Amino acid sequence: MEVQAFLEEPAVIAVAVLALGVVVGYLVGRLNEELLTAAGVPDAVEGTPFERSAQSLGTSTVQIVARLSSWFVYGIAALTAIHIAQLIDTDRFWADVTLFLPQLFVAILVLVVGFIVADKAELMVGEYLRSVKLPEASLIPRVVKYSILYVVILIALAQVGVNVLALLVLLIVYSAGIVIVGAFAFKDFLVSSAVGIYLLLNQPYGIGDRIRIGDRSGIVQEVDIFVTIVESEDEQYVIPNRQVFDAGIVKLRE
Repeated sequence: MEVQAFLEEPAVIAVAVLALGVVVGYLVGRLNEELLTAAGVPDAVEGTPFERSAQSLGTSTVQIVARLSSWFVYGIAALTAIHIAQLIDTDRFWADVTLFLPQLFVAILVLVVGFIVADKAELMVGEYLRSVKLPEASLIPRVVKYSILYVVILIALAQVGVNVLALLVLLIVYSAGIVIVGAFAFKDFLVSSAVGIYLLLNQPYGIGDRIRIGDRSGIVQEVDIFVTIVESEDEQYVIPNRQVFDAGIVKLRE
């Protein structure tokens, strides 16, 4: 009877729940790590700034996400143990925490995934625009990255109950500002892309043609939506398509 009474003590049950939570949390973390690895997440985030930062700390993106799931279970177990042990009056506290913890977990997960997506988007856009020699093009990857991060932070804050109305208004102002400023700052970039579309559709010259654009002449090596690359015997010209439109095209006969 004394053993049974001891085992029924709230403190003993609380310790058992806490120990069980530690075991379950560890297993959940390991399972999530294996599932994420099997899903190819390490390859997807390889090379992103977030992954490099994680590796510099001796961990990885997959391990961070897995540990988050473990700590979520640990937190639930700890709160359950506190409630069972009746260390504090947890009725109201437990109800609030039960609602808040899943929201906090989702918010943290959204932030982690959002940073990965933003880094990956910056790399992809930068890679796509690598051949564009216009100065404005180097700003676009960062604009894409920080725009994604802003939206991600809004979603995370909304998850934990923060009023984001003011931030939504700021997002609208930010978007309008990007459009207005972009129209002026990226005017040459937009004009070059529009001319590039025209050149690709009408093909007034092609690869291998000998042409002169302004005072530069040579054989066309590449034509894309932003630039035309012309090469002479000892020089290579990377000419924005806007300049092609302004200077005009002269096809040289062999």
